Amino acid sequence: MNIKPANSTPDEPLSKERLRLWLKLLKASNLVEEEIRRRLRAQHASTLPRFDVMSALSRAPEGLKMSEISKLLRVSNGNITGIVDKLTEEGFALRVSVPGDRRAHQVCLTERGKAAFADLAAAHESWIDEILGGLDLDDVLGMIQRLDHLTTSLEDH
Repeated sequence: MNIKPANSTPDEPLSKERLRLWLKLLKASNLVEEEIRRRLRAQHASTLPRFDVMSALSRAPEGLKMSEISKLLRVSNGNITGIVDKLTEEGFALRVSVPGDRRAHQVCLTERGKAAFADLAAAHESWIDEILGGLDLDDVLGMIQRLDHLTTSLEDH
């Protein structure tokens, strides 16, 4: 299937179409992210980085080192430290010393943190469902398939 967008010319190279695709992916991602950030602030007095840290910790019941959180989220240790400090102050996370390494700490969610994250995760899922509500099942499955193909292609590079 060779579909050309209405605003492209027959002589445009594939590189231009790939650039157009990248810009559209970026715009769509940014629009969704902006709305999620807005709703987290307005409805939960929270932030997306905080949500991301809690999400990472919720998937690791045994806890994660700060460096592991940084690596998972692809941000600096400094960014994570402030968020974990605040989560700890509020009783949502706990720092535990790592045996044999005086400088390292394992961070895990407390029961209170797990409950708070469960509420946030449920809200997040409903927001995504609402935001992407204009897509039917065929749209969603088709995009997932194509994005999986893109991800595989990028990882193979």
